Amino acid sequence: MKTPAPDIFRFSAVLSVAALALTGCGGADDAASADEEAGDDGAAAPEASGELSVWVDSDRADVLAEAAADFEADTGITVNLVQQDFAEVRDQFVSQVPTGEGPDIAVGAHDWLGVLVTNGVVAPVELGDAAEDFEDVAIEAWTYDGQVYGVPYSIENIALLRNADLVNEAPGSFDEMIELGETSGATYPFLVGLDAQTADPYHLYPFQMSFGAPVFGQNSDGSYNAEELTIGNEGGIEFAEWLADQGEAGTLSTNIDGDLARENFIDGESPFLLTGPWNVPAAEEAGINLAVDPIPAAGEEDAQPFAGVQGFFLSAQSENTLAATTFLVDYVGSPEIQQSLYEVGGRAPALTEAFDAAMADDEIVAGFGAVGAEAVPMPAIPEMGAVWDYWGASQAAIINGEGDPAQLWEQMAEDIAEATE
Repeated sequence: MKTPAPDIFRFSAVLSVAALALTGCGGADDAASADEEAGDDGAAAPEASGELSVWVDSDRADVLAEAAADFEADTGITVNLVQQDFAEVRDQFVSQVPTGEGPDIAVGAHDWLGVLVTNGVVAPVELGDAAEDFEDVAIEAWTYDGQVYGVPYSIENIALLRNADLVNEAPGSFDEMIELGETSGATYPFLVGLDAQTADPYHLYPFQMSFGAPVFGQNSDGSYNAEELTIGNEGGIEFAEWLADQGEAGTLSTNIDGDLARENFIDGESPFLLTGPWNVPAAEEAGINLAVDPIPAAGEEDAQPFAGVQGFFLSAQSENTLAATTFLVDYVGSPEIQQSLYEVGGRAPALTEAFDAAMADDEIVAGFGAVGAEAVPMPAIPEMGAVWDYWGASQAAIINGEGDPAQLWEQMAEDIAEATE
């Protein structure tokens, strides 16, 4: 695959500056010297030189290799790809960048931004007009303190898987889903995997959102406000009481973890499974007539899940910022590379052109993509790290009937407030 050369005017402008930066030509006199080197006979000036280092995981290495080869052919700048374990990238980046040993660019997830920005190891990426070419949720996710810190490539979220042989229509509400599930005659009207001690706030968040109880409030630009803890509001109390009702009714059970939920759905024991695209291959291999539906609301508002957006970010210590930005925006951000990244990852692309193509090509991706387009980014602020343990333990206690749901939820909100001060 050959990545088409970027718009010649934008590319030439960026590259001419990048060439000067990479060869140490930092001023007007140096630029004049470069012109003199071209000679009176009109011979071309020397090509840009230098190198970029990119950390990439094994799943995306081959795709990035294609982009790197095209970039080098177009610019003369070598891109060295270094494979890393995705799970270790964030911590390794934080520790190595300050020492000058880190890469120029690294693969990562948007919810790392709080740690990366507060440690001063990432730099904003100047997308310019290219920002309009991406899905809104993708840009929103990679925006921190009003600045975009990466080029996104995929959007991941949960949705409702439905066995269309058991139920032939998408439910319009949670109650309707349970009714349809019971009418189907299946063992379980609905399944979602929960942990006995920590439930699963990630999977239950769409229902919480439908009661109007986000974890944090948001600023006018859409960023999360750590000083506005909204999880304990009136909607949160209503959600807690709903959790208790579902636990008592057995529609939510901490005795059914993620593996059991998947196995029962694959065995035809339930028409509905709340999960992500990672469980689609197993369902398809089992021959399930699969449909992907929006998550039905339990409250009066939309059931919005979290969106996790993966992308590539730029080191604050990169000495080749302009070249790195060109590689990210014009190559990693190209429709061809975004499409290829989608093909190896199976997640909806972040670039709208590739997103629309994937939606038209695959009904399963289209289902997850439609839900993801209306999802809310996982909070990337550092304070989110103090939320999960209290949140999950309280959900499990409420579902298991271990106390008054309102009191348990209020205590959780107080504990989170203290932990995030």
